[in-house]
Amino acid sequence: MNPEAALAYAERHRLHALRIEVDGAVVFERYANGYDADKPHPLYSGTKSFWGVTAAAAHDDGLLELDETVAQTIPEWAADPRRARVTLRELLALTSGIGFGGLGSAVPVYERALETPIKDQPGERFTYGGIPLQVFGAVLARKLASRTLTPHEYLRARLLDPVGVRIGSWRTLKDHRHPLPTGAFLAAREWCKYGRFILERARHNGQALVREESLAACFTGSTANPHYGLGWWLAPLPLPPGIVHASGYGGQAMYIIPTEHAVVVKFGQSNSYKHDTFLKRLLSDGGAPDRDTRRLRGDR
Repeated sequence: MNPEAALAYAERHRLHALRIEVDGAVVFERYANGYDADKPHPLYSGTKSFWGVTAAAAHDDGLLELDETVAQTIPEWAADPRRARVTLRELLALTSGIGFGGLGSAVPVYERALETPIKDQPGERFTYGGIPLQVFGAVLARKLASRTLTPHEYLRARLLDPVGVRIGSWRTLKDHRHPLPTGAFLAAREWCKYGRFILERARHNGQALVREESLAACFTGSTANPHYGLGWWLAPLPLPPGIVHASGYGGQAMYIIPTEHAVVVKFGQSNSYKHDTFLKRLLSDGGAPDRDTRRLRGDR
């Protein structure tokens, strides 16, 4: 890897933090604009990376099936032919047919999200937005009601607390709930912890918190968009294989590079920042990978 080349590119795009860990050890870090390893930073849509993994955990706990319909939990959706077909997998893959919207300050509360019309046939088109995640949140909230947990409490108890990931803060909507598609503030050190957990296939201290076959769904693209899984962007470069990343407005990113056994967190504030350009700089030394790490999807 070539951290200095990546740093030079990131610094041209208002760098706030760059932290690179290999085998769990910090090999490079640089901070600017008042940030350090422990100061929380907004993830924006990088927050989406929590929810496919949470859905996989909920599947293992018998709470849901990814291919069940929203209507099985939200009966009012059964009356509309398009809504009746929408699955939880399609919500998380952003192929539910819901149109663009629900980002930033426009994230709707659950009740408003459930009223959103279905614009396209479910499964046929990838449309980026936040409303599908809020619909998923409404479904998960109902499934967790008997446990008196919110989706965010379940995420924390089931995944983040066992791994030791501390959320700095979370945005709150007018209904006093936290949003799912955005709103998490994490320090670079903490997002790296989550990245290491994913790199190790949801294992922590030798224990699998999510079954490998369940986790694999998060890193499998759809027919509508082979480069997007369940909250994760896939294969930003053709080589090396297996790179995935979480992405948020302004150039927030957490990259997982299995061939290098590396997790990279980059914070900044630039609308012109490009993930593929950063990664090309980072991986520009031309050397062969120092290990043959299996891809996150389980490919051999």
